[in-house]
Amino acid sequence: GFEVGEVAGACFCCSFDQMVETAGRLGKSAAPDLLLAEPVGSCTDLVATIVLPLQQMFGEQFELAPFGVILKPSHGSRILGDSDSRSGFSPQAEYIFRKQLEEADYLIIGRGDQLSDEKVAALRTRLSEVAPGVPIVTCSPKTGLGVDEVMGYIESPMRAGARLLEIDYDEYAIGEAELGWVNLSAVLESQSDLDGDAFATELVGHIGERIGSEDDGAIAHVKVSVSGNGTHAVANLVDNFSGVEVGLSAGRRLSGTLEVVVNARVAIEPELLMRHCEAALQAVCQERDLHLTQSNARSLRPGRPVPTHRVTADQ
Repeated sequence: GFEVGEVAGACFCCSFDQMVETAGRLGKSAAPDLLLAEPVGSCTDLVATIVLPLQQMFGEQFELAPFGVILKPSHGSRILGDSDSRSGFSPQAEYIFRKQLEEADYLIIGRGDQLSDEKVAALRTRLSEVAPGVPIVTCSPKTGLGVDEVMGYIESPMRAGARLLEIDYDEYAIGEAELGWVNLSAVLESQSDLDGDAFATELVGHIGERIGSEDDGAIAHVKVSVSGNGTHAVANLVDNFSGVEVGLSAGRRLSGTLEVVVNARVAIEPELLMRHCEAALQAVCQERDLHLTQSNARSLRPGRPVPTHRVTADQ
């Protein structure tokens, strides 16, 4: 029920003007109380390229909240060394992850409902070493844990963008380019009732299995949404180690014309990732006797970040 805008084709820092235009369109009919902007998951240096330029150029139009960064525990534990297992990502990709933590005004440990008290304590210790003095919130939107505390930071007068990074853009570019990216959309026809949750879960699982059995690619995320009959089902795979989760349940069975969207980011060749996604979709459709009427897939490897603006410490 909320208005949504999209900045497509690049990260915020490289599409600053488009981001501002999109935010302006969302406020045309009535100025919103709050705009939430979610950048690409492999972006960093956002204080210098987004937060401070917005303050300096559009301070009268936007009041900026403190910059929060969400930690995904499954990857975070491995990258921060709180686990005996390797993360599966290269040192350059892990460099981006650490820089994201370093520039946060406050940190959020996500999926708090899935973590033991001991695990939370260990993550807090490691985060305090990477980002000394930065407040940490443990949060779970599913249960409500920490949500009020996060909203408190969003609405607080705390200064936004207090931490400017020193960052090696060569290292940054290598790390971001490692993640192959696939966007796939398809239209299906179902002659009988279909369990949308089961279909989305099965498709995500098939993609993950193909990646795991044929390649040693570290999964950042694989997301599938299925839409039809006025409802949606969404399933996610957030790493190589956890099972598939239903992020949004359709609540009823689907039939007729269905729209499917797949978004995947994995540390393998983009073209190979696209073939895995396409083959998995065809296999699930064949198993469930679904007619695939239309499919369009695009794969890419992010180019070197070239920010529209970048504020440095001496500015």
